[in-house]
Amino acid sequence: MQATPLMLHALMLAGLATVSVAHAASAPPQTTAGRTVFQNNCASCHTVDAKLSPLAGPGVFGVVGRKAAGVPGFNYSGALAKAGAAGLVWTREELDVFLLDPSKRVPGTTMPVGLPDQKMRAALIDYLASLQGPATAAAAPAAAAAAKPLERAGSWDDTQPGKIFHFKPSDLARPFATESAGNGPRVQARPNGSIPNVMPGFEVGVFAQVDEKPRVALRAPNGDVFLAATGAGEVKVLRSKNGDKADTAAVFATGLSRPYGMAFWPSGANPQYLYVANVNSVVRIPYRTGDLKARGQAEVVIPELSETSGGHTTRTLAFSKDGKTMLLSIGSATNIASEIGPKPPLPLAEWEKQHGFGAAWGVETDRATVMAFDPDGKNRRTYATGLRNCVGMLVYPSTGDVMCNVNERDALGDNLPPDYLTRVKQGGFYGWPWYYIGDNEDPRLAGIRPDLKGKTIVPDVLLQAHSAPLGMVVYHAPKGAKHAFPNEYEGDIFVALHGSWNRGVRTGYKVARVFMKDGVPTGQYQDFMSGMVISDRDVWGRPAAVEVAQDGALLVVDDAGGTVWRIVPKPAPKR
Repeated sequence: MQATPLMLHALMLAGLATVSVAHAASAPPQTTAGRTVFQNNCASCHTVDAKLSPLAGPGVFGVVGRKAAGVPGFNYSGALAKAGAAGLVWTREELDVFLLDPSKRVPGTTMPVGLPDQKMRAALIDYLASLQGPATAAAAPAAAAAAKPLERAGSWDDTQPGKIFHFKPSDLARPFATESAGNGPRVQARPNGSIPNVMPGFEVGVFAQVDEKPRVALRAPNGDVFLAATGAGEVKVLRSKNGDKADTAAVFATGLSRPYGMAFWPSGANPQYLYVANVNSVVRIPYRTGDLKARGQAEVVIPELSETSGGHTTRTLAFSKDGKTMLLSIGSATNIASEIGPKPPLPLAEWEKQHGFGAAWGVETDRATVMAFDPDGKNRRTYATGLRNCVGMLVYPSTGDVMCNVNERDALGDNLPPDYLTRVKQGGFYGWPWYYIGDNEDPRLAGIRPDLKGKTIVPDVLLQAHSAPLGMVVYHAPKGAKHAFPNEYEGDIFVALHGSWNRGVRTGYKVARVFMKDGVPTGQYQDFMSGMVISDRDVWGRPAAVEVAQDGALLVVDDAGGTVWRIVPKPAPKR
């Protein structure tokens, strides 16, 4: 019988699972803790299979003793490639230094965060050292491209500011219509004088350059711009006298654990706290408008978000329109929850009563969700489920609707499934892991939850698959803003598309404008800022967050280059 692409893919997954399970069964006790550290901190980007199959990062089988940037065909950053060429070898000692602070050991690396805990690093290195034996590199994307031309529709060179996209659920590609790619970007230094391309009628400049590579931006009531420096465990604050550039940069708070989402509470001109979502907790820091440094110690509001903290580690915070509910997004621990088994540990009805309709279990308990709490962290409840990784979340000002940007699953092909932006209904189920974009069953989990068919909410806006939407903001010009955008932008949503790794020809690496009408997404979006990709292999920037400045400018955080860009309308020509 001839094997179909679906059969071959299933066999491949089974083989990888066998490698993982067999290794776990035979692993000496001292590596068990390291395997847990790996799964909780590394497994969303790296595999341990002997084929060195690339995900967002290279495979790590045999990494101890391997030359840096040593996996053939992987798009390493220019910084790491240079370190490898200079003779850097991943000895135990070098791994310990690198994992403590990646950007300090290899300035310019795209490794996002380190492991400050020495015992965790030692356990992880023990585990990595146990992964030895014959290893082969997976076929590079270039080799696949030589055999079959890759589709360029929707890719980086098929985009320009002003282009409009409208993807529909009826137009979805078939699962495995194309090979699953491991095509992470090679990040280069920004070429001298290069700036992004923006919509006609606008201009762009540098607002700030930040060494810590910030990931999230939040405007304070007085116009200060707070930045979550996730890898450094800090929150920074930028202040600008005239609005055109940041004049000062201060460290507001330190000692945080992968801080990401931030929100002021209560809303308005006089908040009392800055809430910060760590990787597995929420804290609040006393704040008064104008503070450049925390006026007190961080208070733990939620000590633990879930029993697992690996996989997707970005947590986004938002408060309801009335300020009485704190909403928190928690991404999945894995791609498709393939190892949690067919049944929860309790009867299904009881499980869903406790964790929400459609909620997964095992390592995915309370993951791929939006959770709700009172502002003091109490009265925990599930708000919505099946959202694989809601990285960007906001409450739409006029309607009070909760909205999410969602990074969908990988390894179904170049154009499947779309990422999306959607209004999130309380009690709603959005498909993950068993379904996607409505009633489309993931073939890798076929038949496990037939009861959910017909109960999955179709999202509002489909985005090009693998674009990786992160931060988003509703455009609303503050009162008296001297650089307000034209009226037709009011109420639309700007989205930072961080860029693909699981697509043969990369897509994303841009900022898009999502069209809204009366507070409801129309399904269409438009490229607003692009031009950060150099070639099929190289990029120099990755938009991670957007915010509206006090003067009406749009700020765009590039976490690859550590740049905060500022976009304003061009001044009217003088007569």
